[in-house]
Amino acid sequence: MIRLLPFVAKRTWRQPLRALLVVLGVAVAVFLFCAVEATRKGVERATTRAADDTSLIVYRENRYCPFTSQLPQHYERRIAAIPGVTRVVPVKISVSNCRASLDVVTFRGVPPETGLSSRFQLVSGSFEDWQRRSDAALVGSALAERRGISVGDRFSAAGITVYVAAIGASEDLQSRNAAYTHLAFLQEAERRGGTGGVVTQFEVEVDDPARLDEVAAAIDAELARESDPTHTRPAKAFAKAAASDVVAAVGLARWLGLGALVAVFALVANAIVLAVQERMKEYAVLETLGYRAGHIVGLILAEGALLGLAGGALGGAAALAALQAASLSLAMEGVQLEIRAEPSLLAQGVAAAIVLSVAAGLVPALRVARRDLASAFRAL
Repeated sequence: MIRLLPFVAKRTWRQPLRALLVVLGVAVAVFLFCAVEATRKGVERATTRAADDTSLIVYRENRYCPFTSQLPQHYERRIAAIPGVTRVVPVKISVSNCRASLDVVTFRGVPPETGLSSRFQLVSGSFEDWQRRSDAALVGSALAERRGISVGDRFSAAGITVYVAAIGASEDLQSRNAAYTHLAFLQEAERRGGTGGVVTQFEVEVDDPARLDEVAAAIDAELARESDPTHTRPAKAFAKAAASDVVAAVGLARWLGLGALVAVFALVANAIVLAVQERMKEYAVLETLGYRAGHIVGLILAEGALLGLAGGALGGAAALAALQAASLSLAMEGVQLEIRAEPSLLAQGVAAAIVLSVAAGLVPALRVARRDLASAFRAL
């Protein structure tokens, strides 16, 4: 069968227009499938809790958008005193848009002594410049790439103007898509609900991942009788709740991706059925020359696999290039969901196209193999 591959390629492109249309149809379907899968994986990365997660988010109870969550900064001392808590960081958040959007700028105000050097690997600029200037921002690499930001620029969004002192890369999704400023600067710049002493949330680190739920319950119990009660959740659970509408939409879109794969099956099946009908005399001649039924089946399946490979590779590569160039990041209520281009998408799309294309050719191939030589000639 390996020696017959050049023959299969010539047979496949004997009708170039039909083959090209099938390949383009498969490519479009695989492109759509890869785009949906990239979005689904981005949601999964942002919302699926790992076994070693130790982060909690303390938010205002019954609040969703950062504009509406306001907590007294002095809660920091009481949260830090709870057993199991190793670190508490008060955070002021300001977003350019609280609704679901592909172009949202998120400012995160944190105390200068927080130690962002442990969270970022600098791409350009310096931490010293960020600490020295009160209006300085350390911009995540993904946000900087999306907005074309460089060190030394003045950058404005959501009514806030900052000086870009550094750009940093981070493994944390939320960090690389945000601009970090001094907490006091953002409190004064935002001017919502008063300034100084008001934050959006607290980021809490726990000493043991197994104690996340226990510590979260203890924090909420400690502050339950205050005028600003809290709702504490693991960071990934918080992201999932904030992006619940997007999670539901992506779940629905996955059916669209599966529908695209069904289209691949239908396109290739139609092309192979037409090709088989045209080549019945050719198959009869091949059988006369000594080709066994297995060879005939192999030729037909190989033709389907070749169409699937060409269309899958084209569509997968196009999806990978488009996602890489677009650098998409979907945000909702201040939570980022990154749609990342990964090489595994290409492999997944090509594999799905080949498997479905081979499956599409199986029935017509078996029907041809079961026909006897005389009947094949009589049919012509």
